[in-house]
Amino acid sequence: MTLAALLQITLVLSWLAVPVGLVCVTDDWLLRPRRQLSAAADPAALALAYLLLPILIGAAVVRLFIAEQVDFSAVLIAAAAATGAVWLADGVVLSRRRRAAAKASGKDPLAIREPGTVDYARSFFPVLVAVLLLRSFVFAPFRIPSDSMMPTLRDGDLILVDKFSYGLRLPLVHTKFLSTGEPRRGEVVVFHPPMAPSQAWIKRVVGLPGDHVEVREDRITINGNAVPFKVTADYSDGCYQQMQIATEHLGTHVHQALLCPVPLEVTPQPLPGCPRTDTRGYYCGGTPPADAVPLDEAKIFRTVVPPGEYMVMGDNRDNSDDSRYWGFVTERELIGRARYIAFSWDPHQSGGPVWSRMGKRIN
Repeated sequence: MTLAALLQITLVLSWLAVPVGLVCVTDDWLLRPRRQLSAAADPAALALAYLLLPILIGAAVVRLFIAEQVDFSAVLIAAAAATGAVWLADGVVLSRRRRAAAKASGKDPLAIREPGTVDYARSFFPVLVAVLLLRSFVFAPFRIPSDSMMPTLRDGDLILVDKFSYGLRLPLVHTKFLSTGEPRRGEVVVFHPPMAPSQAWIKRVVGLPGDHVEVREDRITINGNAVPFKVTADYSDGCYQQMQIATEHLGTHVHQALLCPVPLEVTPQPLPGCPRTDTRGYYCGGTPPADAVPLDEAKIFRTVVPPGEYMVMGDNRDNSDDSRYWGFVTERELIGRARYIAFSWDPHQSGGPVWSRMGKRIN
């Protein structure tokens, strides 16, 4: 079974989690205690629902984790609030009603078992709160959804984002209440793009507030000084063909960049030898001749970074939607600094996890 088919199955199961969960909660709180007093067994359909519920909840968690437009902090807050409310409601109201019903029937109050949903709530509430605090103020996972940071980061990499580097913020409202530092040139940052604030993107900081930045033929000049940039090798992986790898020194960071020396073409179908399943390939025309006409003046990007804002670019210079096209990242939109690759598995390629990338520090 392919990964795409597994993801479709996970999607269906995650949608079933809501109605099945509501049925189980209603029965668990209101009807099941009566059956326990009369020593009646659960109906077959409800027994199956209770059996499937953990699987459906697991599928829903997987879908939330891989979703690209879901505020995971909001999900954690909602889940913590729900489990806390269930635990509180049972302690204040429901447990008393169970004991009273058992005594009225002349039976031991222990004859009615605690609802499974209450047991789940009591178990998960402290875990959810701990994860929320850890994710909000220390480290958060982030899945790379595109090729824009190749070759540094690849589609399918799961990275750890340091939330402490640029200040502590309140979940949901993103208001900073403790300043701990500001981005430095060359750092890889995760942020909310201004045109899609519900999403999280990742790029490299190129320009700091007040910088005069020019980008010409994938080379960067900052405040009149050319950023060291040297083409070191050709690059082809079946999907990207006839590209080039360069080494760039940006601030204190030395990293690789991927570029095309001539205009990049996107093919409507995978190129021969491309293992992707999402019908895309990128073809570069190769090294231009020595007498090639340079880019038109209109294709040279120049800007001055406003105060309190940052210019960001992808390491994949010809396949990155970044500040050259939509503007700058404000201080408020920052999420954190990318630190490590925790896991790597491209969902559009077969072959399983890429073990060699796990644990790598992001430079």
